[in-house]
Amino acid sequence: QLQLAESGGGLVQPGGSLRLSCAASGGIPHIYAIGWFRQAPGKEREAVSCINTSGKKTKYADSVKGRFTISRDIATDTVYLQMNNLKPEDTGVYYCAAAPGEYFNDYDSYGDWGQGTQVTVSS
Repeated sequence: QLQLAESGGGLVQPGGSLRLSCAASGGIPHIYAIGWFRQAPGKEREAVSCINTSGKKTKYADSVKGRFTISRDIATDTVYLQMNNLKPEDTGVYYCAAAPGEYFNDYDSYGDWGQGTQVTVSS
């Protein structure tokens, strides 16, 4: 079972930036697509972005398009989520999860959830 771990969360003012990392002991195997999800207080978890096994295909929720960038460092087997122009509505716990490569586009196929990292956007 893949054990993922997120890092990089924190408190930031509106308009600020954060970079989240998703890693696994021994590296994330290249056969997995990786997705980022978030859960705001009192709300259901929602998909934010995902990236395929090669790192060449990405997908974003409409609410973060143009502000967030997902990337995959094949050399270090780490997936990043660069978040710019953060808004208070981006506040929540961010999780990364994995899916078999062929299910890259299917958010329901993602599992092996990490513990999450808190992102708080507030002045």
